[in-house]
Amino acid sequence: MISRKSRVDAFVKLGTYINSEENTDEIEKWIAASNSKNNWFTPANVRTSLEAIASQYLDRAALEAWVEKYTEPVQQVKVGVVMAGNIPAVGFHDALCVLISGHTLLAKPASDDQALIHYLLEKLVQLEPAFGNHIRFVERLNEADAYIATGSDNTARYFHYYFSKKPHVIRKNRTSVAILDGQESTEELTALGKDIFQYFGLGCRNVSKLFVPAGYDFSKLYESLEVFRPVCVNHHKYFNNYEYNRSILLVNRIAHFDNGFLIFNESPALVSPISVVHFEFYDGADSVKAVLEEAAEKIQCIVSGKEVQINGAVGFGEVQSPGLEDYADAVDTMAFLSSL
Repeated sequence: MISRKSRVDAFVKLGTYINSEENTDEIEKWIAASNSKNNWFTPANVRTSLEAIASQYLDRAALEAWVEKYTEPVQQVKVGVVMAGNIPAVGFHDALCVLISGHTLLAKPASDDQALIHYLLEKLVQLEPAFGNHIRFVERLNEADAYIATGSDNTARYFHYYFSKKPHVIRKNRTSVAILDGQESTEELTALGKDIFQYFGLGCRNVSKLFVPAGYDFSKLYESLEVFRPVCVNHHKYFNNYEYNRSILLVNRIAHFDNGFLIFNESPALVSPISVVHFEFYDGADSVKAVLEEAAEKIQCIVSGKEVQINGAVGFGEVQSPGLEDYADAVDTMAFLSSL
């Protein structure tokens, strides 16, 4: 059995390894391999993901304070984790939770994110060989005693059916929204662009819906987003999505705003296609709060400025920097694992 201290030490070493200039060549190999397997995983995005993992998840003080809040599980069990693959190493937090709790990880990475999660966990075993008995990559999860699964609303139904007889955490589709009041600075709107465009909008923490006051002028927002034009127009998959979605709107004669790489479309829907952000007008803070409360189970993050105060909202540009306690779907993964 690996002691809690040794588990924490190992993950801290992994963070140090990622950040060390001595390992730049090795890290660049990870980045290149991830990009070759999935063109959405650009070198810049993979690098951003690794930096976020090292700084937000693998800092010693943060890790020690986090694990101290949870009791050790009564027994060590095998936990099967069905990982998402929408952004680089998005399944790492679940892997961290399982292993730091003392359980054995049966990992089933998504086909779109095979490389990076393998590299990270293989390096962890090199740094702490005892983890070699607690990490397995599998195709089937029959041996698992408990499950953590992330997928679409459709796949979640299958997960509930197959995993119903054992303890489980099953996550569905979520997205993030932002509330604007029209008084935002250029810097704040550019930071909002990061919330929209980071990872090309593929993450559940990406903003896909705006709530704006009646009569809102999009011109300042578009001007503030110009810095993202080169990345968007030069990435063929993103730009193909943009051209397709623009064509659909034009053919159907649906009014929209378009700056050549991002479309704003008025819609009550929360989730939008790649290259499209939905927007909805609101009339007062109370009205938008009511909408958000009704859709709470579908919203991962809320970005808000000073005028509309929302409990738990984050500032502009901060959605893609989750901390250890920013659990997906607001389900405390560590509490679940401690209870097994």
